[in-house]
Amino acid sequence: MALRNPLEPPVLGHPLTAAPASGDTPRAEHILGHDFVRPELLREALTHRSAVIGRRLSHGRTARRTGAGSNERLEFIGDRVLGLLTAEWLAERFPTEQEGQLGPRLALLVSQPVLADIAVRLGLPAVLSVAPGESRAGVRQLATVLADAMEALIGALYLDGGLEPARCFVRRAWEATMSGLTEPPKDPKTALQEWLLGRGMDLPSYVVLSREGPPHDPVFVIGVSAAGHDGSGTAGSKRAAERLAAADLLEKLHR
Repeated sequence: MALRNPLEPPVLGHPLTAAPASGDTPRAEHILGHDFVRPELLREALTHRSAVIGRRLSHGRTARRTGAGSNERLEFIGDRVLGLLTAEWLAERFPTEQEGQLGPRLALLVSQPVLADIAVRLGLPAVLSVAPGESRAGVRQLATVLADAMEALIGALYLDGGLEPARCFVRRAWEATMSGLTEPPKDPKTALQEWLLGRGMDLPSYVVLSREGPPHDPVFVIGVSAAGHDGSGTAGSKRAAERLAAADLLEKLHR
């Protein structure tokens, strides 16, 4: 295993019209700063569920039911690894803060919008393997897909090389976001409620505008109204979509 310098600047994404073919594992290794001993882990981390639907497995079942070969299992592992490494980093960076202050910082750093934003900045959409139809539909740009792939890549890094390669990547890729956390962030729903109450206004009203997708991968669109303005958010869970909607409305109210 050869570990590249974790301080080396990542390869930034090019416009998708000029991007290399999906599943570009050498470029993915450069993005991660790690040469894989088990490249099959990296290929799996880059494989969206749509790319394996209908594939026959050795025991006769299809991947449509199991998701086998996609990045879902690595996403499960990477989610836990990212949480551990981020908590470790926060404890080092803010040695005087307690759980009540560190918790909101952690929640923000591992949130879907942050993961998706980092994925785009690193050029991850160009190297994901998705079904042709899903690619034409813009699946590579969905925050849910990008966030899941980021977690899967961290899971693959951990399984291939242990915590240190994963730690180096996380600290390099998340440095700008971490540096911006001068104060513990507030949950957008809490911040919106406090903003309204502080001005003697009614509490916000949330409503499900739509729910699409299969049960294993739903997409919720939530709307929120308050003070004569509306906001909306889209995510893979109602709670996450409500937070995004609240953040959207807060931004409009501040303007």
